[in-house]
Amino acid sequence: MKQIILISVLASLALSGCAVFDKLQRPKPATVQIVAPVEPAVTLPALGSGQSAAALDQSTAAEKAAATAGPASGARVLGKAVVALGSPAEQGFWLKSALVVTAGKGRVVTAGGASVNVDLIPGEGAALLSLAAFRALGLGLTDLPEVTVYAE
Repeated sequence: MKQIILISVLASLALSGCAVFDKLQRPKPATVQIVAPVEPAVTLPALGSGQSAAALDQSTAAEKAAATAGPASGARVLGKAVVALGSPAEQGFWLKSALVVTAGKGRVVTAGGASVNVDLIPGEGAALLSLAAFRALGLGLTDLPEVTVYAE
């Protein structure tokens, strides 16, 4: 009789221990944080809404001519970077890149040899190239080309 009671108690403890162990093994459900959408600082019409890249690029003919003029002598290579299209709201010919430590003048050259003079701006993360520079280089707006960056 004592053996049956002892076996019953041991079986009960074993089963209750399994339930506790099972609760420890189950993953907790993921916590989801809902964040309200943030309004952009500048609202521009989407290119698909009738605005073309040419309409958004407000560079003058003189600015385009200066940007595509020959390379400056004595330029030094900063390195290579894959560039994405920068904000069309920021007009001009510029490059923002982590390769740039000090703002100044420079040039970017594609693998195909196309080049454009730009203002070099220190940046973080991905390198961004202005809309005007993308157009001067003949790049598609969704391209992610690798360019060589030169500083004067």
